[in-house]
Amino acid sequence: MIQEKILVVGANGQLGSVLTKKLQECYGIDAIVASDLNVKANFEGVFETLDATDSEALKSIVEKYKVTQIYHLAAILSANGEKAPLRTWDINMQTFFNVLEAAKNCHVKKVFYPSSIAVFGNNIQRENTPQNSILNPSTVYGNSKVAGENWANYYFEKYGLDIRSIRYPGIIGYQSLPGGGTTDYAIDIYHKAINHETFECFLAESTKLPMIYMEDAIRATIELMEAPAANITLRTSYNLAGMSFTPQELYESIKEIYPDFKIVYNPDYRQQIADSWPMSIDDSQAQKDFNWKPQYDLKMMTEDMIKNLESIKNINELACTHQ
Repeated sequence: MIQEKILVVGANGQLGSVLTKKLQECYGIDAIVASDLNVKANFEGVFETLDATDSEALKSIVEKYKVTQIYHLAAILSANGEKAPLRTWDINMQTFFNVLEAAKNCHVKKVFYPSSIAVFGNNIQRENTPQNSILNPSTVYGNSKVAGENWANYYFEKYGLDIRSIRYPGIIGYQSLPGGGTTDYAIDIYHKAINHETFECFLAESTKLPMIYMEDAIRATIELMEAPAANITLRTSYNLAGMSFTPQELYESIKEIYPDFKIVYNPDYRQQIADSWPMSIDDSQAQKDFNWKPQYDLKMMTEDMIKNLESIKNINELACTHQ
């Protein structure tokens, strides 16, 4: 059996930081090479400082460690991307091209590419959005993800590169702070709740969007990557569903634990982005091809988020008292 050597590009991000730890658990700490612009404090494992826009630097790491799989997670997200569209396009596309070329030229076995519900636009069926919907995104981030999906399929068809992808809904987790995405209100709201602060929501109360809990997102990613190649029928990207809810429904689930929690609604430019996205997702192809099934619903997620965030808060407060 060939020993896997897995490179995570963008390991410091919301998804990357959690995925790196899970991959270390699955394959062994020395089998995972984490990379990003800077190493995080207290990071355990193998880390390489990397600017993924530097193709030679990326290729040298792949060659140095004889990398067999690459998880490419570096990107500028939807809301932040609208502040600098051309820079977002350049960074999102160049980093992916560098990964594709390094994988092709260095005989990497598998590549993971994260896509997003941002690939969809206003012309879609918004409830139970089909896998094969027309992709006409409203953001530069979404445009870069559509292009990436098509390039992934091209490298599979042209070069036989085993590249796999998921269209993530909004990912919610306690492990990191919001990272500049339109769905990140659903992370920030929990932080405000445990600190007994009023939450100002940048989306309207009835804005229904597809979401997924971090634990489910990580599991789906690894299940996809570990599935037999013969099972993978989509080489663009798989729709993935967890749960769908509105800000008001999320707020009410938190009020079950914090009855005095308050929310105010002040929609901004992110409302227009959210209004172009699906409200729920048809992920039947993922269910069929790699047996995907979420484990968390809204109630379970809220209970787990608050339990973990309260625990982190207590640890931090205890540490402060001993300084």
